[in-house]
Amino acid sequence: MKTRSKSYQTAAKTMYAAMSILSKNGGSMAIRDLTVEIEKTVELSDWEREVLENTGNIRWQSIMYFSSVDYVKAGYLVKKKGHWTITPEGEKVLKLGAEKMHDEAEQQYRAWNASKEGKRDMPASVSEETSDSVKETIIELENLEEHANNGIRDYIRSKNPYEFQDMVAALLKAMGYYIQSVAPKGKDGGVDVVAYVDPLGAQTPRIKVQVKHRPEAVIGASDIRALLGILRSGDIALFVTSGTYSPDAKNTAASSREFIRLIDGDEFIEMWQNYYDKMSDDDKNMLPLKRISFLGNNE
Repeated sequence: MKTRSKSYQTAAKTMYAAMSILSKNGGSMAIRDLTVEIEKTVELSDWEREVLENTGNIRWQSIMYFSSVDYVKAGYLVKKKGHWTITPEGEKVLKLGAEKMHDEAEQQYRAWNASKEGKRDMPASVSEETSDSVKETIIELENLEEHANNGIRDYIRSKNPYEFQDMVAALLKAMGYYIQSVAPKGKDGGVDVVAYVDPLGAQTPRIKVQVKHRPEAVIGASDIRALLGILRSGDIALFVTSGTYSPDAKNTAASSREFIRLIDGDEFIEMWQNYYDKMSDDDKNMLPLKRISFLGNNE
């Protein structure tokens, strides 16, 4: 039997745990939450938990992040702005078990790497070095992006519920909707923002928006049903949270006869970034951004 290195064993078991956890939790999770769950389910040695002197990162996490590039290039995993999402192909290969799945991901990555221009005729040692360099660049860019988004999340977390409600209204306005009302402090009857598609509100649909500023909370199905219950003819619903939604909440929204759109904290950030240039200066100041360009990688 082939002897596996400690790094291989760490990569195989942590990636298998990551993919399994994603599969059981709706398919997508923030990496910060995913690593917490992995630590709960995987037995990690002192060597794996050791903090690396050169980077300050925990060894098992560094090994897992490095290996995750294989899974992305194999089509088993999608990583975007600090979120990992298992693909249908990833669900299938998960059935192979930890080592076979990991071997398959590595093989797929090597095939991708070899197919790139100029790699076919390279000596194996040179190709492997180049492959590692590409992975390191990809991980570095992902880390920069995740760090930036964590800063934005912390800024939003510091806002009070009414400030976040105003940010949601500002986003809708930047998207081209007309804001009819934003609920004042106190009871709002379940609707925090009402928006129209035209300045007079003569055209349907009318958008009723529920806003929940709960960065650490998971919105359940009961909250979704409550919003759906107050819709009238010509209404559609929008639920915006600074936190996340449970799988039941997502299923409730997906199976509803009435149209309801769910936006979680991470999608809100992405939408704010996408529509930032269309905002007024006052609205931009609710969550000011600075765009920075640096050399990227198209791989």
